[in-house]
Amino acid sequence: MTWLDEMFGTPKPVIGMVHFPALPGSPRYPAGSGLRVIEERVLHDVQALQNGGIDGLMFSNEDDRPYLTRYGPHVSSVMAAVVGRIRPEITIPFGVDVLWDPIATLALAKATGAGFVREVFTGAYAGDMGLWTTSAGETLRYRKSVDAEDVKLLFNLSAELAAPLATRPSAEQARSIVFSSLPDGLCVSGAGAGIPVAEDALAEAAGAVDIPVLANTGVRPDNASRLLAVADGAIVGTALKVGGHIWNQVDENRVRALMEVAVEHRLSAAT
Repeated sequence: MTWLDEMFGTPKPVIGMVHFPALPGSPRYPAGSGLRVIEERVLHDVQALQNGGIDGLMFSNEDDRPYLTRYGPHVSSVMAAVVGRIRPEITIPFGVDVLWDPIATLALAKATGAGFVREVFTGAYAGDMGLWTTSAGETLRYRKSVDAEDVKLLFNLSAELAAPLATRPSAEQARSIVFSSLPDGLCVSGAGAGIPVAEDALAEAAGAVDIPVLANTGVRPDNASRLLAVADGAIVGTALKVGGHIWNQVDENRVRALMEVAVEHRLSAAT
């Protein structure tokens, strides 16, 4: 049993994304719409995911495009307010992710009582946001300072929408991050949201470390069993949306279809 199994009460948990619409201050935020519109959208997706049998939730400001690596306090504050309002409706473990700001993410986790976070905590990258550098040492010291050491840290093995400035094999990179940066788990991604992770990279990372490794993008009913045979769990967003389109709302039937595959895989693995 890993902490992941214990937190979710099952092996190979599947975490469903709850994508916030654009928030105040974002270029795509519709001026004057207010928090009620955001809350209604978020609540719909939470209910669809839970009714469909998902194991966990992760809240993210997915539509705050173009993304930043540092946000003002309004982003985590608005997200905390919305999660706080719907908290009585949440019946399963949840995490948070402010793209791509680790400090704001941990602040949000502390404010909402989230059990875990996912972020790009390590590495230097070049991509759509220009040059992007991180500091796991700074972030983990912040976690200590706000007494959030109970919040589990899922490290993206590599950044989406960017390429690392120092490329290394997945196994070497995974071992290095575990040694130097103290993650609680690793997430292996494809090139972007909804793009399947390379199965060889996932297997290399999972075989190199003794902490949970999750498939982070592109998990669908047709590949979920293969990916879960290698990974310790999965994080899913795009495949659960109406029409499989990332900016649509969650489709409960799509959640059920994926979870049927996940549960069948668990049962077959247990026999």
